Amino acid sequence: MTTQLLPGPAEPSTDRTVIGENLSLPLFRTLSGVLAGHPYLKVVVDRAENTWHLLDTNAHPFHVNYIATRVLGMELHTLDAELDAFNASVYMDPDRRFLLGVLSLHTEQEAEGRERTFLVLETTEADTMHGELLAHFYDFVRERVDGRLPVLLKPANHGQEEELAAISELRVPRILSHELFGSRTRTALNPGEATGRLRYFRTHEEYTAAEAGLGWADIVAMPCLPDDVPRVAGFLNTAPITPLSHTNVLASGWGIPNAIVRDLQELVDRDQLDGAWVCYHVREDEILLERLDHEPALRAPAWHQQRIRLQPPLLEDAPVLALHRLRSADRDRYGTKAANLGELHHVLDSRTADLIAFYGRPRPPRESLYAHLGARLGLSTPSTAELHAAAADFVATTVDAPEGVALPFALQQHFLASSPALQQGIGKLKMALELDATDVLDSLCLQLQHLIRNTPVPETVTRQIDQAFPATAATRRRLVVRSSSNAEDLPGFSAAGVYDSVTTVHSTDELLDAVRQVWASLVSPRSVRLRHEVGISLDDTYMGVIIQEYEPASLGGVLVTCNPTRREDFRNVYLNCSPGSPEQVVDGSVLPQQYLYNTVEGGGRTVALGSWGDPLPAATRARLAGLSLTGRLLQSHFSGSHLGGSDVDKPLDIEWLMTERGDFRLVQIRPYAL
Repeated sequence: MTTQLLPGPAEPSTDRTVIGENLSLPLFRTLSGVLAGHPYLKVVVDRAENTWHLLDTNAHPFHVNYIATRVLGMELHTLDAELDAFNASVYMDPDRRFLLGVLSLHTEQEAEGRERTFLVLETTEADTMHGELLAHFYDFVRERVDGRLPVLLKPANHGQEEELAAISELRVPRILSHELFGSRTRTALNPGEATGRLRYFRTHEEYTAAEAGLGWADIVAMPCLPDDVPRVAGFLNTAPITPLSHTNVLASGWGIPNAIVRDLQELVDRDQLDGAWVCYHVREDEILLERLDHEPALRAPAWHQQRIRLQPPLLEDAPVLALHRLRSADRDRYGTKAANLGELHHVLDSRTADLIAFYGRPRPPRESLYAHLGARLGLSTPSTAELHAAAADFVATTVDAPEGVALPFALQQHFLASSPALQQGIGKLKMALELDATDVLDSLCLQLQHLIRNTPVPETVTRQIDQAFPATAATRRRLVVRSSSNAEDLPGFSAAGVYDSVTTVHSTDELLDAVRQVWASLVSPRSVRLRHEVGISLDDTYMGVIIQEYEPASLGGVLVTCNPTRREDFRNVYLNCSPGSPEQVVDGSVLPQQYLYNTVEGGGRTVALGSWGDPLPAATRARLAGLSLTGRLLQSHFSGSHLGGSDVDKPLDIEWLMTERGDFRLVQIRPYAL
């Protein structure tokens, strides 16, 4: 038995494209394909000939290719050579001949319980149609569609939303993206496949009671998974979360499937899936649960045999340093977060880093995206040198790096070595790990954490911290104390949400308590188990600490320089935000607003409004577009080979905030696992 939650693509067929005919529902179904669970049909309006073309989706995957070859008689190699100019003529020219769009079929439940079927018309996200052209496009399509089918126009980007604001909804009925998709029943979050035992928990209490028995072969389903969920085979959420939540970052880093399925309880009850062995598949347009009639012969996953080796930490005496004095190479003394923030300071101050390598990659048939980057930066036919300089200036004027200091691993080592009780506790934990005595790990970790939090800090260590933040300053300003380990943001091991940060520190005593809490988080039961599973030795694991002055934020969030649900999309940056600090977005305590920003052709669109209900002002959304472009430019440097990376296409995960003065500040930069 297979429970298919979203339909897959149709089989290819011969070309059945129709020109000039009115559109009925049967004809729509004949020509349509399926995208993100909805039937869709490509349409081309030819204004010169006063007709339209209904494209057979299987035969013509691209509007532009169809127009060039079938209408204008061009050869494909000619189109490829002139692709950007041709795209501009059909997507951006206000006097264009062709209007390109997609009709998609949707259903919704009316108040009386009846199903209402309607069509949604939209353009591509890069289309810059002005308001009257959008209205003309809608009118042309509406006149040729079966009158019994409602047709709504969906603005494809913020620019179109603003253009339509001056046009009555009576003239152009419309629906916004977040209204159409914000309450969808099923959403893919992280693609992947898994075979395992479905464990369905209706409440957090049910999960807590069974947590100790969860293992690598389980697929955990519940309303919202906790951040400390153990490493399992797959996740299923029955309540909304975002692709940038901690649990989905874990799913991405672990390479396991994750999806939102709001009606899972109905499926579980109907097909008796709780406790059953299933095959679970998550793709962009398809979510499948296939119940198996027997327990499969499973092999332990690759990560069970995985052994991650760290570079040896450098523990010789090192000073407490201001973040701006660190560089990426200091990760083995101060931890990854601190080193990356130091590198960010260098990028902003020196303006010498290569920030355009991503755009220099060939994107066939284009040799590069330099022309698009020039347009985003307001340049016409720039040289490579001009692009380098403009990109550096743009980034440096758009974002700031946080000030603060970093405590080296050496201070933690001095603290641990100062207490025989601590050394004994560490020895017991190491012995348990060597013997794989997992039944006593948690108690040993909790005992060691208690010791770390309550052991006096040696005067030599206290003096260095006091010199970095004198008592008079510490009592006057609120501080934030963050973790910076060498065992995080690694290939195959992200450690997102695993280590502690303390955001409410007001005095010297509180500062020392916060530092010890961050150190103690390195030996929490969860962090020790997760590292042990991938072979990271406790001997090689150390914790640096970042101390910063607290900066009140009017807006905060996370962006990743990719589209998490469409891996092949090289254009878009995905951004989440909510009022206040980015921690609310990361820990999932609120449902944030969600946006996609196109960093190639420009433009942005709203994915969801989250817990707010009201969209951000247009001026703020425009500034977020600049922040998204900044993230894309920084990707070239932080994913480049000169920093240990291997591919400038590898995305970044960036936490950011907007200060009450309106400035953007980047709080954290790390790789985003795909």
